[in-house]
Amino acid sequence: MTQKKRTTVSYVIGAFYAACYILLSAPAAWGAKAGIASTVHNLSVSGPGELKALTETRICVFCHTPHNAAPQTPLWNKNIDPVSYDIYASTTLHVSPSQPTGSSRLCLSCHDGTIALGNVRTPSGGIQTTGEITSGRLSYIGTSLTNDHPISFSYYDATVNHEIAPSPPAGLLFFGPRYLVQCSTCHDAHEDAYRSPDKSGRLTGKFLVMNNRYSALCTQCHIKDGWLSATHRSTAQPVNAVLPLSPRLWPTWLSVTEWGCESCHTPHSAGGNQRLLNFQEEEKNCLLCHNGTVAQKNIQAQFQKLSHHPVETATIGLTGNAHQPNESPLLLSGHVECADCHNAHAANNRTASAPYASGRLELVSGVSITGAAVSPVTYEYEVCFKCHADSSGGFPLVSRVVNMTNTRFEFDTANPSYHPVAGVGRNTFVPSIPSTYKPTLTASSIIYCKDCHESDESTDIGGAGPRGPHGSQYRPLLRERYETLDNTFESFQNYALCYRCHNRDSILGDQSFKEHREHIVEKNTPCSVCHDPHGVRSDGGLTGDHTHLINFDTRVVSPVQGRTYPTFTDLGTGRGSCTLVCHGKTHNPLSY
Repeated sequence: MTQKKRTTVSYVIGAFYAACYILLSAPAAWGAKAGIASTVHNLSVSGPGELKALTETRICVFCHTPHNAAPQTPLWNKNIDPVSYDIYASTTLHVSPSQPTGSSRLCLSCHDGTIALGNVRTPSGGIQTTGEITSGRLSYIGTSLTNDHPISFSYYDATVNHEIAPSPPAGLLFFGPRYLVQCSTCHDAHEDAYRSPDKSGRLTGKFLVMNNRYSALCTQCHIKDGWLSATHRSTAQPVNAVLPLSPRLWPTWLSVTEWGCESCHTPHSAGGNQRLLNFQEEEKNCLLCHNGTVAQKNIQAQFQKLSHHPVETATIGLTGNAHQPNESPLLLSGHVECADCHNAHAANNRTASAPYASGRLELVSGVSITGAAVSPVTYEYEVCFKCHADSSGGFPLVSRVVNMTNTRFEFDTANPSYHPVAGVGRNTFVPSIPSTYKPTLTASSIIYCKDCHESDESTDIGGAGPRGPHGSQYRPLLRERYETLDNTFESFQNYALCYRCHNRDSILGDQSFKEHREHIVEKNTPCSVCHDPHGVRSDGGLTGDHTHLINFDTRVVSPVQGRTYPTFTDLGTGRGSCTLVCHGKTHNPLSY
């Protein structure tokens, strides 16, 4: 090549990079924003980032070249060698992403860590840099995309999910006739306009195409049911105290509502691959805030108590039978997670009266009193029935004449008796109601499951802790003491759960049953020896009458000789007879 040709070629190349620099760093001349020169994608010696060239002054050369480019569009300056990526997968994903294509593959040529930053096609000897994108850096994606937002899929294929906007948002960039989602849909490699100070005070960002404060970018595509009225969208509680625990950049956002989706999710390097959660253990994403540091009540402490919902025993990706958002409420087994009872995208502060579900249970699935799947629930007990009805396992707390662990059957309003959870109770004569603690309670009142099963520190009983069945020192997850061991000394403390609703003076005064005091005080017989707290199904009289929640504890009560079961016969209001042996005394029969 002649000197003149060399000079011409050098001039053209120089003019190309000069034009790139002007286009990408001269907002006054071209109406651009800050341009690439002030971002960490400026890998030249003048770049502001830690990773940059030792001597190279050109900016665009690390990605583009006017000659010998591959692919020709967009004049790419790196060899794109074949790489097999592990692709994101989730049980809730409605599309199948392909191996990265188009602009996503170009981005990954640096961010997957397989090609050195200075390993360019031109100049032929490459460019020396101060370091590389390696594991541990926020910019490192790697070849496993299983914990990164899916790419290289058709947006229209994803719209089978009703929580995806039905049309591609006009403000975002999609590719080809199928409107492929690529890295460039969310990121602009040439512009990092929405930067904030990191923990060292240095401006940094994610090259987003728009400010994601209040999840403005996320909600371009994702339309979550219930989000507009959700507490997590509107709460002004500050979160800066806890976010350093999560590996992310540090914007100047202060509140949960500003962080929005990213309070729980992250689009890259997620701890929990499926659903892109900050932490793999689902409950940690909730307890990061619900441990008293952000949310007002410390839920985490409740899960450390003797009796609690064991959210720690199942983790998606690690254990079998983990929670799945699309699982049938009729087939739950082996797990309970926060998301089984609460929808983080919809939960709100709406109040309700029994039996209706409050806003805390907004848009949660459940099982009806008839055994049908319902979504969303109408009544609070329908959430409980997911685990404590047809799919319930184990053994009853007390061995009884009629043993049952299916609470749907126990609370059935066709039963001879039941606590009024699914409907008004059968008894109109209940002199022990109301109690001092519940003066508004009547025989026609309906109660919640959590009126018995919730934190022993609940504000409902004068405590300072959270409401709801998270954990308690009293088994089985009871808000107050309920002794079931025979020969227990009667006191308000020992039977506080019963006396919360039932007036102790009335009970011990024999106003509803003249032998209450003798049994409870003189014989030290617990309430549970005679009464089954949930309800009792009829068996056609085989085991006697089961009105007034009578269902004997077979550890204490046995049948008389010649009988199979100890039985109670209802003789009308305030009257009955027993045929059984209790505390060595035979009732054959003994009427009251």
